[in-house]
Amino acid sequence: MKQIENKKILITGGAGFIGSHVVRLFVNKYPNDQIFNLDSLTYAGNLENLKDVENAKNYTFLKADINDADEINQLFAIHKFDKVIHLAAESHVDRSIADPLAFVRTNVIGTVNLLNAAKDCWKDDFTDKLFYHVSTDEVYGTLGETGLFTETTSYDPNSPYSASKASSDHFVRAYGETYKLPYMISNCSNNYGPNQFPEKLIPLFIHNIVQEKSLPVYGDGKYTRDWLYVLDHAVAIDLAFHKGKVGETYNIGGFNEWQNIDLIKLLCELMDKKLGRETGSSAKLITYIKDRPGHDKRYAIDATKINKELGWKPSVTFEEGLSKTVDWYLENEVWLNNVTSGKYQEYYNKQYN
Repeated sequence: MKQIENKKILITGGAGFIGSHVVRLFVNKYPNDQIFNLDSLTYAGNLENLKDVENAKNYTFLKADINDADEINQLFAIHKFDKVIHLAAESHVDRSIADPLAFVRTNVIGTVNLLNAAKDCWKDDFTDKLFYHVSTDEVYGTLGETGLFTETTSYDPNSPYSASKASSDHFVRAYGETYKLPYMISNCSNNYGPNQFPEKLIPLFIHNIVQEKSLPVYGDGKYTRDWLYVLDHAVAIDLAFHKGKVGETYNIGGFNEWQNIDLIKLLCELMDKKLGRETGSSAKLITYIKDRPGHDKRYAIDATKINKELGWKPSVTFEEGLSKTVDWYLENEVWLNNVTSGKYQEYYNKQYN
């Protein structure tokens, strides 16, 4: 069926890891919608992620900071966005431990700035409007050896990052209740895949293995995470955004739990094969380091709701997704070198003067 909506959709954080995949999907899939990518281009925002769509007729990049309320209000007044997909966030736990206030400013105040701008722009006429907020499973805290996070699990954040995301979730729901702002929230598990900034485990370790550097593993390495291929996450967001129910929360997970050390050993084996190295070479780089404070033992998402209601499920196994991810990084060494050296930050100046 031909898509004829012609909506103005604002995607915040669209130059980041998950955001760039969502932007690309929407630009290509919905040519009659105008897709606006708002990003402040901090260290994790990289416009090189979107070189393939930057000249599309239905794509506009807006360099702006969600912490600047006046600028956000002005952009809403000018462009009259119909819907918002809010991904912009500080997202690295280690950084939140070092600088909690940066996470409060962006994840909490920045979200409220967007909520206020949407509310004021839409002026109580919420017909066909939506504020879609992308969050994390970390807001639920930690699990024991059994059990899964569901949409009704009580919040119990343990790091400044997860506390800031929990707060932003609460504000979104509060604006729904107080001002009747139409909203939707999704909480996802650990994402992996192409274009991820190499401070995160999988791209960091791929880079270190290539460079034959140590692989730092926190504590005993037996922390368990549910892993979600980023392209599958983008598809889930698209599905919930277009087919989900206003006021609902959807947990998006990979049905795919791995202890960190087992994942790392699998990655080492895969890298040895793809690099033509002797089996066991990469595993020798594993180095156990002091654990970080407030380290949650286990996350695991129950994605039954989005599966049953919207028909979503992961398209790849973890082994398939990890192999695709490794291939992408090995085939895009220039991208990885630009990111690790900081040269990627020059791209905005070259492209947008």
